[in-house]
Amino acid sequence: MSFDRLIDKIKAMKNPSVVGLDPKLDYVPEFLRREFEQEDGCSLRAASRAIFAFNKAIIDEIHDIVPAIKPQAAYYEMYGYNGMKTLEKTIRYARLKGMFVITDGKRNDIGATMQAYAAAHLGTVTVGENELEPFGADALTVNGYLGSDGIQPLLDVCKARDKGIFVLVKTSNPSSGELQDQLIDGVPLYARMGDLCEQWGADTIGNYGYSAVGAVVGATYPAQLKELRERLPHTFFLVPGYGAQGGGAEGVAAAFDKNGLGGIVNSSRAVMCAYQKEGCDPKDFAKAARREVIRMRDDITAHISL
Repeated sequence: MSFDRLIDKIKAMKNPSVVGLDPKLDYVPEFLRREFEQEDGCSLRAASRAIFAFNKAIIDEIHDIVPAIKPQAAYYEMYGYNGMKTLEKTIRYARLKGMFVITDGKRNDIGATMQAYAAAHLGTVTVGENELEPFGADALTVNGYLGSDGIQPLLDVCKARDKGIFVLVKTSNPSSGELQDQLIDGVPLYARMGDLCEQWGADTIGNYGYSAVGAVVGATYPAQLKELRERLPHTFFLVPGYGAQGGGAEGVAAAFDKNGLGGIVNSSRAVMCAYQKEGCDPKDFAKAARREVIRMRDDITAHISL
């Protein structure tokens, strides 16, 4: 299944991390923004082109040491159709470089609408005699709180096209507990959602023992991360919240099984803005990103055996 491909990359690179490419225009160095503003003015097109150049340079520097990227769709949607074109180009470029791509869209709907989301992000659409892939990601984050009606259309595509999904289970934001920690017959809602992930993925178990249905479990809640790793033996974890949100490497170690597998840890701002933190020449932003992902890799793998 899809996550077998991701785990193969993690094992080969000895690096269970993913870079979130969530680029605000402010993250893009001024010299790069000006290059495109000279051609297209201060426009959405110029912004989107600058963001793609930014993404491309970072991918060029990290693709040999990082197995995956995770572009968050909202950061592209905010620049309109030009931004969505940049999302599509970023996905295709990363895959061309051999990277696994997780689109962070948190899609949530039912029936025909969810079939449309599945086709857009993981599947294909037919135009005349042509079967075309709109975005072409390897996995998609989804919100499972509409229940099985919202998940089944995705599972059909996952099985047919070797794709994966990550369902929101215990998210990294401070207010996640307002709903996710509520008890149902003494069991937290997040644990119930985790149980559904195990159920939904039961017939898609891959070579490493993980299904095509993963879970989003935040690094900012290490106790729950440990609890869920024990509770969900067949569910691969996407772990946000490392670094800028406060999650540490020692805590995220709980996401992994005894073989050092079972999860991938995300960092976004710390990588994209590494040049700002270092205070280096902005023209070296991609090299600074590379230094940060190496630091992150070494930090995480110091606490697990991979």
